[in-house]
Amino acid sequence: MSISHVKSVVAAQPAVEGAGVHLHRAFGFGDTSLTDPFLLFDDFRNDDPDRYRAGFPWHPHRGIETITYVLAGTVEHGDSLGNRGILGAGDVQWMTAGSGILHQEMPQGDQAGRMHGFQLWANLPSAHKMTAPRYQDVVTSQIPEIVDDDGTLVRVICGEFWGKKGPVDGIVTNPRYLDISLPADTVKRLPVEITKHAFAYIFEGGGVFRDASEPGPVKTEDLLSGEVGHDVGNRSLVLFDQGDEITVRAGSEGMRFLLVTGAPIQEPVAWRGPIVMNTQAELQQAYEELSEGTFLQ
Repeated sequence: MSISHVKSVVAAQPAVEGAGVHLHRAFGFGDTSLTDPFLLFDDFRNDDPDRYRAGFPWHPHRGIETITYVLAGTVEHGDSLGNRGILGAGDVQWMTAGSGILHQEMPQGDQAGRMHGFQLWANLPSAHKMTAPRYQDVVTSQIPEIVDDDGTLVRVICGEFWGKKGPVDGIVTNPRYLDISLPADTVKRLPVEITKHAFAYIFEGGGVFRDASEPGPVKTEDLLSGEVGHDVGNRSLVLFDQGDEITVRAGSEGMRFLLVTGAPIQEPVAWRGPIVMNTQAELQQAYEELSEGTFLQ
């Protein structure tokens, strides 16, 4: 097994999107080669309804997939195809925008006013950018959960892990999307695919990710003492280099994080707002069609 090198650890930064949704952005609108095939990751978490309920009114997408995972509150969605629905706590929507769609997402808090969710944007290869739009709406009860002997809990949203397969399927970049909870002071080795880009996003507790630059086999006592690896906490993004295993130690409060991997597309990216194509000419054409009313195929 080869431990994945930690390329970087960065803190998600405050941002405002939609009609005034205050969120934290872990990455997006930067160097896409670092996270390819993933383009953007937002953590929309707030206890003040005035800072999120204006939502994300009608807007277009083309050439990408948007993945929404709700932890608290609800997100009401609708689109130009007539689809309507509500995502509740634990639910996931994996939307393949493909050739184009207009949609809106309107968050609502729980009874205490709390709203928490994530949105990930994944690029589509050129051969699939103009495919027909597709939804995969998954309720929380459909997501398999694995509890290991040490109390580690893994929700498998997409891909295969520890013998379980997530309900989201047919995704061209063959991603894996996991929600992992580690009990306090737990040391865990987690497999990742060596040919894929991988990142972890910590949203509860904290701990340490072991770095491949540290020589020799990992020692549990070193991880527990914090002498090996990179300290991470709430709203930390960890980008990994190639390897087929990551080693992590949860802190005294435990740790919960998303672990996401996907096959790099390695194609040119022409990106403006919610539309991502391969060339500036394709991007210009998309916005002309949007202006002329011919955007929906």
